Amino acid sequence: MRFTVEAVCISKKKGVQKHAVNSIRLIENFGIEKDAHAGALQRQVSLLAAEAIDTMKAEGLKLDPGAFGENIVTRGIDWTKAKIGDKIVIDYVEVEITQIGKECLTPCAIYYAVGRCIMPEMGIFAKVIKGGIIHVDSCGDYRIR
Repeated sequence: MRFTVEAVCISKKKGVQKHAVNSIRLIENFGIEKDAHAGALQRQVSLLAAEAIDTMKAEGLKLDPGAFGENIVTRGIDWTKAKIGDKIVIDYVEVEITQIGKECLTPCAIYYAVGRCIMPEMGIFAKVIKGGIIHVDSCGDYRIR
């Protein structure tokens, strides 16, 4: 399944909204350079569909890319159908899905700023298998394991 990258985002702190940048550099087994979630963990990169963000905008919210803490905003794919272990290739970068959604134990800054968070139900998380650079407008391919 093909999709495009609509935005790429980073933050220096966890639990806050990320800000959009022109490109991100993913490092194998580490995550995104200069992002707070980088490290040898299973949730190195987060992805969220632009269509999910559009549903929140339809409720009257003004949202910038990264509002939900996502690293990569995609258009043209429904991440709610993703499975753990599946691969995502964006340009030459490859990531493997490690988690679907997340449990928010306490409301974070994103929740207070936006009113609710869609990452627990609609976001996916991945680890970097093959590093490289992803730009806005990069093309991606979702591969079932």
